[in-house]
Amino acid sequence: MAPPRGRGGSGGGFSGGGFRGGRGDGGGRGRGRGFSGGRGGGGRGSAMRGGGMRGRGGGRGRGGGGMRGGSKVVVEPHRHEGVFIAKGKEDALVTKNMVPGETVYNEKKVSVQNEDGTKVEYRVWNPFRSKLAAAILGGVDDVWIKPGAKVLYLGAASGTTVSHVSDIVGPTGVVYAVEFSHRSGRDLVNMAKKRTNVIPIIEDARHPAKYRMLVGMVDVIFSDVAQPDQFSHMMN
Repeated sequence: MAPPRGRGGSGGGFSGGGFRGGRGDGGGRGRGRGFSGGRGGGGRGSAMRGGGMRGRGGGRGRGGGGMRGGSKVVVEPHRHEGVFIAKGKEDALVTKNMVPGETVYNEKKVSVQNEDGTKVEYRVWNPFRSKLAAAILGGVDDVWIKPGAKVLYLGAASGTTVSHVSDIVGPTGVVYAVEFSHRSGRDLVNMAKKRTNVIPIIEDARHPAKYRMLVGMVDVIFSDVAQPDQFSHMMN
């Protein structure tokens, strides 16, 4: 069956002929498996070590990269289950939107039409605002986050990356999103109102005893806490 085609949203995108990169660093174990970031990169902490994207762009900005208006787009599965690549004049990493019509951080959307006439909406995942997206584009071996997975996300911030993890795990999965900042927590809670598989927890991720009764057994722990000893906190 041929990959679905559609049109991308307007706005700037990732220039050049696609993504290049080497391997990213995974690692770390908790209940399930996880990996952590440090400083730098887009958002808090740093991108995973390894090759990144080549081309112009970078830094922060409102919204995310998108497909150029009017370009034909083909969406193909990425090797990481639940993640996709939208291919057109510019390539972009995307996830299937769990809440069609809604965006979280003003990211671009891509709609494609299947052979049976139904439409599927995807959201562009900007690697300059998500270390997990940067790690995937950098060639990380495995992220262990897939449809149906139960994920504990430490350092959820306002929910930018969490929303894409929500897309990946889908309605049969769950994301326990822990964030200490009440300001970011408000955005996280508002996002979770429309995403029923996200459970926001406004608590200090460094003290799991304070929220462990809210979290069941998980398959993956992802840590993005801006602390030098975040790995030890994740192991706790």
